[in-house]
Amino acid sequence: MKIAISGATGFVGSRLVERLHTQGHRILVLTRNTNFAHKVFPSSTFPNVEIIAYNPRVSGVWQDTIAGCDGVVNLAGEPIAEERWTPERKQELLDSRKLGTEKIVEAIAKVNPRPTVLVNASAIGYYGTSETATFDENSPSGQDFLSQICREWEGEAGKVKDAGVRLVILRLGIVLGNGGALGKMITPFKLFAGGPIGSGRQWFSWIHLDDIVSLIIQALTQPTMEGIYNATTPEPVRMNELSTTMGEVMNRPSWLPVPSFALEAMLGDGAKVVLEGQQVLPKRTLESGFQYQYPNLQSALKQILK
Repeated sequence: MKIAISGATGFVGSRLVERLHTQGHRILVLTRNTNFAHKVFPSSTFPNVEIIAYNPRVSGVWQDTIAGCDGVVNLAGEPIAEERWTPERKQELLDSRKLGTEKIVEAIAKVNPRPTVLVNASAIGYYGTSETATFDENSPSGQDFLSQICREWEGEAGKVKDAGVRLVILRLGIVLGNGGALGKMITPFKLFAGGPIGSGRQWFSWIHLDDIVSLIIQALTQPTMEGIYNATTPEPVRMNELSTTMGEVMNRPSWLPVPSFALEAMLGDGAKVVLEGQQVLPKRTLESGFQYQYPNLQSALKQILK
């Protein structure tokens, strides 16, 4: 296959490029920073990777390079929980997803031959937060800011169907791997200061990095997959269980909680990504026949932390 990928130098995207490359596929990396992309994917190691400069908010010649691709994977978007949510930051979080997706869809619709499938990221923030409810792909949207982002993000992706292109939207949970969110949580445990964040009762719906990559590839290659799929494990846990399991796997104590006010002081409203959660089940993902390599937390953490 020939696959175009936005967000290819990120945590999920870089692993996806590696996997597709080892399988012999050709990859177009759509990037705002070509110098950085060349460092991540040097031509000596990745001869099947072509790096394309693009501005995700502006139409341009980059859109023509999508012609002849079999599929497009759109993973681009500013990190959600790394800065305080000022009004300007909230607009940036929304625009990076909505406008970026709008230009990807515009590109797919205008080229010939056009790709047959768009795999577009979204997030389980779509459902809002709850300590008691359980959500699957048929559950309604929440009413908070993250829900709004996801609705508008998915709405832009949905326009690709007007061009007769198959659309798969993956609502990602917290992706666990060597880096990302887990990378930030490991350091306190190494210093014997690990523990649950906030109340510890909030749900933590997650997926292993290798599993989300496999799910994206299945979405690209399985023509029967269409619509919304939750990219989470069938076994979500509460924050307390995550903390305890990390302590067991790392042979470190896990009793020192991180108080809510400490995160709120750093991130403001952005802290709710960690302090509030949702129990999300991958009903349609399981029905698609997807096989998880790491369905439970202990096996996932042992693989990552070994």
